[in-house]
Amino acid sequence: MKETIEQLKGKLIVSCQALPHEPLHSSFIMGRMAKAALEGGAAGIRANTPEDIREIQTQVNLPVIGIIKRDYDDSAVYITPTLREVDELMAVHPDIIALDATCRLRPGGVTLDDFFKTIKEKYPDQLWMADCSTVEEALHADALGFDFIGTTMVGYTEESQGMHIEADDFAILRRIVEKAVHPVIAEGNINTPEKARRVIELGAFSVVVGSIITRPQVITKMFTQALEQH
Repeated sequence: MKETIEQLKGKLIVSCQALPHEPLHSSFIMGRMAKAALEGGAAGIRANTPEDIREIQTQVNLPVIGIIKRDYDDSAVYITPTLREVDELMAVHPDIIALDATCRLRPGGVTLDDFFKTIKEKYPDQLWMADCSTVEEALHADALGFDFIGTTMVGYTEESQGMHIEADDFAILRRIVEKAVHPVIAEGNINTPEKARRVIELGAFSVVVGSIITRPQVITKMFTQALEQH
């Protein structure tokens, strides 16, 4: 556990994800994407679904942050929302399991506090990452005992609407880092090397970068939009 944490300190975690509607959706491709990230110096991988994680584990010997994105009709929470997803992830033993740690109710009306108590009791040795959208949520997750606190959901919830992680020189991140006891992982719209370096300078334990590395359609669009504005 300690080795996993230390391996990520001050380093880059690459999010290798492609959803079913995306052109690179394939466990094989995500495994090769993780291998490419390793060759580029990544210290960890964030991945979605046991199938992708299993393939990634055959290609790289890096700590994996595992999630399952699944939609439920009675809740807006979709990142590892229920015990079902946690159980599925535990079958492939990711080093860290990340889950939505916002203030929103989970499927079945379950609160974060009750859910976290359940999964901690069932899997006491597992490391957990809280995907949060506000400073208050992050500090609540920190108090609950999450091993890592993430800024993953900033701007993606009603509570954080209009917020941007990089606004005012990463003010949200700085406030969390100042008060949190557990390591803070910066994630969300960190789309340049300069931003990645800056969040580490501000005290983030590590930084997750995804689309700008692993989603060619997103990268291509940046170039085409720039040419359209010419």
